Order: sequence, then structure tokens, then C-alpha cells
Amino acid sequence: MLQLIKNKQLVREIEKAKPIKCGTFGATSLQQSHLATGDFDGSLNVWNLEVPESPVYSVKAHKEIINSIDGVGGLGIGNGAPEIVTGSRDGTVKVWDSRQKDTPVVNMEPVEGETKRDCWTVAFGYAFNAQDRCVCAGYDNGDVKLFDLRNMSLRWETNIKNGVCSVEFDRKYINMNKLVATSLEGKFHVFDMRTQHPTQGFASVSEKAHKSTIWQVRHLPQNRDIFMTAGGAGNLHLWKYEYPAQRTKKGADDVDMGVAGSVNLLQNVTLSTQPISSLDWSPDKQGLCVCSSFDQSVRVLIVTKLNTI
Repeated sequence: MLQLIKNKQLVREIEKAKPIKCGTFGATSLQQSHLATGDFDGSLNVWNLEVPESPVYSVKAHKEIINSIDGVGGLGIGNGAPEIVTGSRDGTVKVWDSRQKDTPVVNMEPVEGETKRDCWTVAFGYAFNAQDRCVCAGYDNGDVKLFDLRNMSLRWETNIKNGVCSVEFDRKYINMNKLVATSLEGKFHVFDMRTQHPTQGFASVSEKAHKSTIWQVRHLPQNRDIFMTAGGAGNLHLWKYEYPAQRTKKGADDVDMGVAGSVNLLQNVTLSTQPISSLDWSPDKQGLCVCSSFDQSVRVLIVTKLNTI
């Protein structure tokens, strides 16, 4: 079902044949406002919200449910072609260009004989020029994998010991700076993505927010060091990342390695008895955000005094 809401009023509701799991505006222009969605049948659809009866682009993207979707190259920000990435229960991560019908630009799947893990979350990053672009994917077994789309290779992987519910770069359109990965049982990890050691990978700091699942993380568009996590107990937590005095140091092998900073809790609030399943910030109005929860409610919130932090 697609619901169009304006000024807190339901403008239009369109019933679709298959339930929709995820969506993004990331690969569209501000003028087009095309919404890309992934559904329970594994289909990727792009909808013109002015005429939402039938999709402007549709493809059977995966064999099973599309758990997560992200877009890049739209909204008049950054460089490179507009692309969409999808992650599915079938274990594959695929990158799509809506100008190319039926076939993904990139298909990242387990090698023959390797166990297929359920991909729960995907995110674009490192899109600071027309050539470079990365995709980060998180899986049900705790794997976090960073795919380099320019070199068509797995750049880095780690395991955070719990299913990965959400991953997000602090900014998509810059040289990689930080990555946050949230998980089951209330823990999240912040990786410093500026320095990659050949064997140690990226430095990170972890924080136990609470005992329930952290469903999503979203960075404040006006300040990349502030982010919000959405919890399974119906709560929101606002955090700030503090950089260390020096972000690199020499390892035992005399090779540069990253130094992780620290995370401070700024504020938290409980909005519901049910999990907060999704969250997004306004790119225009600092502190304005919207979230949805399992209690069938959509809430619009304002976070104040962010310019004083």
C-alpha cells in the first residue's frame, strides 16, 4: 500500500498487489520525486507519486523478499549516475540503473558452495566523484561487507556477532569518513573509515544502547557527527561521535591504522510500546524528523538545540 501524506493529512492511498517492505528517494531528482520500493515478492518498482497507479520502472529483482533498499546519484547531490541497491533474503546484493531494463548493473552473490545469508540492510557510500562508489551490506549472521563497485571487489569484511539491522555512512557523497552498523540486542558499532589497515581493517567503537533491537540509524544531514537510533522498545536515542586527538597511529608492523573515537548519548525518548521500525531526517529543516512504528503510527518530531551541540 502506498500512502501519500501532506500537512499531516492523508491525501491518497493506493492498494498494491504485494506488500511493500522498503523504499528510497535517493536515486531521483527533486523535480521527479520518484519513489523506489522493494516488496515481499522480490520486485523492485519505481513510482511517480503524481501518477502512482502503475510503476515507471519494474523488475523482478530477487527470488525472495527485498529487505533493504538505498539510492544514490539523485536529489541533485553528489556525482555519478543515479543507481539503486537492493539486498534480499536470497543472499544477493544488486545494483540497478533504471535506464537499463531487467538486468542489474552489479550482482554480488555468494560463490558456489558458500552458504547464502539473509541480507538485512544495504547502503551506498564513497560517491564523491563520478567513478568511485561503494556498497555496504549487513547480514543476519553479523557479517558486514564493503563492496568496491569501481574495482568490482570485496574491499573489507568483519563480523559484529549479531544480526546487522541497519548500516549507514555519515555521508554518501564524500570520501568515506564513518560507518554505523546497528544490531540485535541493542548494540551498535561506529567504524572510522578513513584509514584501513591491511590486516586489522577499520578501527571501531561499540556501544550498548539498550537490550532491544536497534532497527535503524540515521545521521543528521546538517551535522554528520550526530545520529539517531531507533529501538525495539519504542525509543529513540540521539548520539554524538567525538573524534580522538589523532585519527591514525603506527601499528606494530609500522603501518598506519585508525584510532576510534567515543560516542556520547545526548538524549532519548520513548514514543511507543512497539518497535520504531524506520526513521528519516528532513534535509531542509534541522531537527525535523519522521518515524514509523509497529503500532501503525507515523510520528513527526522536532529535535531542538542541535546547533548548540
